[in-house]
Amino acid sequence: MRHVVAILVGLTLFGHSTMGWAESTSSGSTPQQVASGAGSVLATLVYSPIKASFCILGGVGAAFTAIVSTDTASKVVGASCRGTWVITPDALKGREHVRFVGDVPAPDGARRPGPAGGGA
Repeated sequence: MRHVVAILVGLTLFGHSTMGWAESTSSGSTPQQVASGAGSVLATLVYSPIKASFCILGGVGAAFTAIVSTDTASKVVGASCRGTWVITPDALKGREHVRFVGDVPAPDGARRPGPAGGGA
């Protein structure tokens, strides 16, 4: 279990740093950017294990739900495992929504937004 957590933390930090390198325009002073980046890493380190636990519990619930309905089980997994996994600096500044519960596909194949806000 410790190895899985270490890998998730490493991927989170690496993924976040590559997104920062791709950023072409600066929005604010360097100290503000550093503080936002550090805050997003710290917030992600706290948030991601909670989100992972929610996803695992959703998978367990979906296993029991699959006995009755596989469609409903896939919706349970989708709702619990989709959504925001990394807290970005834009999320801390309020420019981006953090969606703890993910989008669930509608019956016609279109996506409908989860309870936390807008789609995509």
